[in-house]
Amino acid sequence: MVIIGITGTLGAGKGTVVEYLVRERGFWHYSVRGFLAEELNRRSMPVNRDTLTAIANSLRAKYGPEFIAVQLFQKAKDTGQNCIIESIRTPGEIDALREHPSFYLLAVDADPRIRYQRIRKRNSETDNISYRIFIENEEREMHTTDPNKQNLAACIAEADHVITNNGSLEQLHEQTEKFLERIAL
Repeated sequence: MVIIGITGTLGAGKGTVVEYLVRERGFWHYSVRGFLAEELNRRSMPVNRDTLTAIANSLRAKYGPEFIAVQLFQKAKDTGQNCIIESIRTPGEIDALREHPSFYLLAVDADPRIRYQRIRKRNSETDNISYRIFIENEEREMHTTDPNKQNLAACIAEADHVITNNGSLEQLHEQTEKFLERIAL
């Protein structure tokens, strides 16, 4: 059983890597965003980037920076199957997951302009923003000294492998397969 955590920048292709691993390699998928959206729905709160971030930071502050990832890891571990935990966002989550020898962290990144074009095409409820807001959101999520808040730069730096996804879908799939070969899958 292998568990892959995926981190990276907004619109870089994390979800596309997840879709590939689920479809082509039979991985089970666990989503931080899905976990947080369920919590927001329980509280009758709207699901948007601000509320997702706020609830994540609140849960981490109350239960520890690793809380969300550990909840998803427990579900994944119970399946006994190869799994993906999508959207690792704090070093505390990585530290907790690294306690398990079957865990690997994959980061996905791309040029900001390319990523912005991708999110505009995706057009989800959190993606209908200007380029300025896109960059501001990213800057807010990239660095912090608060262990309970998102620190994508630190997470990417801790990755076992980084995919730079500035090319085609086929190139992304090839890079994903290279990562799997590297971890002997």
